[in-house]
Amino acid sequence: MSFIRTIRSFVVIASLAGMCLAQQTTPDPPTRNSSSHNNNDGKGSQQGWEGPGANTFSTREPRYMLRPGDVFDLQFEFSPEFNQSVTVQPDGYVTLKGVGDVYVGGKTVPELTQTLHEQYIKFLANPVISVVLKEFEKPYFIANGMVEKPGKYELRGDTTVIEGLAIAGGLNKSAKNSQVLLFRRVSAEWVEAHEINVKEMLSGKNLNEDLHLKPGDMIYVPKSRWSTVKQFIPYNALGTVAGAAF
Repeated sequence: MSFIRTIRSFVVIASLAGMCLAQQTTPDPPTRNSSSHNNNDGKGSQQGWEGPGANTFSTREPRYMLRPGDVFDLQFEFSPEFNQSVTVQPDGYVTLKGVGDVYVGGKTVPELTQTLHEQYIKFLANPVISVVLKEFEKPYFIANGMVEKPGKYELRGDTTVIEGLAIAGGLNKSAKNSQVLLFRRVSAEWVEAHEINVKEMLSGKNLNEDLHLKPGDMIYVPKSRWSTVKQFIPYNALGTVAGAAF
């Protein structure tokens, strides 16, 4: 089977196979209320989603999760002798004064604070602990496919899909600009796909449908027309779909 035929039938190859496995091992995509989320700058709006049958693209405002190489300060209001600056090790552990090794990989700051409280309350009376992130991975988006400069780009401020394509050098001559795809990870197991007709937006000079990028989003510009794309795709099948991962 040719590469193009493989791309055209990814729903059968990736989605059916991947989704069958996902249905056995992971829950259905989470459900969110369908209330509207309006953008403050008037460039358009996005609505919440209610699972695979929804027609709207989800918003996503996740808390940052710690990863190897991140640096944070611990500050103890009543026990300053335990104050320290900590770096997350490659295996996700940190070494803390008075406690030893604690696994923090993938935790948000509130989750980390709770974990630390559970550790230090064993020998401190009602410890008051503050966690301050010092060094962490900056927000980013990925532009892949038929763009002039595919890659990972820092997401600075409010950026739309059209602006993201411009940052990546614009579309090349082989781009299918009427069927640009925006992938957004909505959970640990699921990625949501949204099709954007960039050609129509630009020719009509109407950017009301120009979606705003969120950290971790991936813009994919295909070379030839895709078959119908399911709105929700198992995260482990995304590499088959677009040849890249978040």
